[in-house]
Amino acid sequence: MKSLIKVILILGLVSGSSFILVQATGLITIDKINFWFNEIKLLPAYYIGGIIIFFMFIDLVISIPTLAIIMLAGFFLGTFLGALFTIIGLMIAGCCGYILGYKYGEVILVLLLRNVQERNEFKASFKKHGYVTILLSRALPVLPEISTCIAGMTKMPFSKFILAWFISITPYSLIAAYAGAASSPRSPEPAIIAWSLLTSTLWISWYFFKKTKKSCND
Repeated sequence: MKSLIKVILILGLVSGSSFILVQATGLITIDKINFWFNEIKLLPAYYIGGIIIFFMFIDLVISIPTLAIIMLAGFFLGTFLGALFTIIGLMIAGCCGYILGYKYGEVILVLLLRNVQERNEFKASFKKHGYVTILLSRALPVLPEISTCIAGMTKMPFSKFILAWFISITPYSLIAAYAGAASSPRSPEPAIIAWSLLTSTLWISWYFFKKTKKSCND
């Protein structure tokens, strides 16, 4: 398990640094995203949907505030369309992350874990806990994107990966889009409540998962 945590932390630092860089340069901020959405809000829904899909996709390589974007998607497109375009974007991003991990993961893994035993331990740990890790990955920043790459890296069966990924993103997208649709600049309470519930639920689930896993190991 230590090898798995080590890889997640290293990849998380790399991904997290991209978020800091983007925020420091002001390239992509919530205010800018909101401004862009306002600029195109009168265009057909599929234009706005294309922007949403694009943001969900680039989150794979540049860490951005995904939850806020999903809520904006719900605000501008409504619950169903906002969630639909979000799910499409996240599915594309997840598949791309899996493919990248599948093709180039072994090279990266050799660089991160020099010892063969560590690499074998890493693969065994993800094989044992990977499905639940993907399901609860939204509890932590950058973990969703990292988990897709690791799934490919460890050659998790694609059908198993895509099912876990779909289960992970669907309720998350629907709840966040609904919160955005029910909110307004003058009444942001639904978005705030949804953010709190999503975050706390995922954190509690992750806590019990870790506690149960620890009990099993003991």
